[in-house]
Amino acid sequence: MAVSSLIRRVLPLVLGLMMVLPGSALAGVRAFVSILPQKYFVERIGGDLVDVEVLVMPGANPHMYEPSPRQMTALAGAQVYFAIGVNLEEVWLPRLADANRAMRIVRADQGVDKIPMAAHHHDEEGEEHDEHMHDGHEAEQDHDHGILDPHIWLDPVRAETIARNTCAGLVAVDPGHRAEYEANLAALLKDMETLHATISRTLAAVPEDRRSFLVFHPSWGYFADRYGLTQVAIEAGGSEPGPRHLAEIIEHGRELHVSAVFVQPQFSQRSAAVIASELKAAVVPLDPLAEDWKDNLLHAAEAFGKALR
Repeated sequence: MAVSSLIRRVLPLVLGLMMVLPGSALAGVRAFVSILPQKYFVERIGGDLVDVEVLVMPGANPHMYEPSPRQMTALAGAQVYFAIGVNLEEVWLPRLADANRAMRIVRADQGVDKIPMAAHHHDEEGEEHDEHMHDGHEAEQDHDHGILDPHIWLDPVRAETIARNTCAGLVAVDPGHRAEYEANLAALLKDMETLHATISRTLAAVPEDRRSFLVFHPSWGYFADRYGLTQVAIEAGGSEPGPRHLAEIIEHGRELHVSAVFVQPQFSQRSAAVIASELKAAVVPLDPLAEDWKDNLLHAAEAFGKALR
């Protein structure tokens, strides 16, 4: 992504604001996160001791997002940024760090066991590169070979590592409140264990021959990996599928007895609706970027459990 003329104009302003922004302008640790689910973790651990802002606004696509001038100004006064491994960070974190050299960058995804992003499914006739099927359990063969799936927060077990890293980051910038942060972390980890057990029970009733689902963008790979489901993505390299790919998906969906097509607000639902109609499957909305992380995963488990039975 090229640096836009807007950002070239904004960065000098940000650097200037860094020199004049009073440290006491906001109460608590001033934190930034990349996506909304991270806000849940920071607020659960930090409580009233932390003021947290989100880079990717609700409804926006994190794969294409650029910070606004207002956000760049707010970032100038941030004490800590919690990265989680989403695509935009590769481009923007170095720039944000340059704009605020005092801001600590915490890799909340450090130590998380990651899996490959959804891969292409090749048919016997040798489909064109932009007409490939994605299967969440195959090796990566996408445009970015070997890329790892960034959606780690959608697995409650992996999310425990995110929470621990978040706590460590808060302690690093605010060691005087270590006891409060660690107590809040312990409560959050207990909730995560309970959540995992609840989801496991909910999905245990899904029959073995009904555990595959279609989704436009392969966001639910970690959730599927944790709970024995199979995610099959509709998109081809981030784009709507062509006619041949669409027909292949429909046929593959029939083979897998797919009964649900899951969609999310950040991506098109057009091809999903066509496929669902052909398969006589339900179209089920789920948002992997919802702010209330715990309730959202409970809702997702119920939606998967209901749609796949």
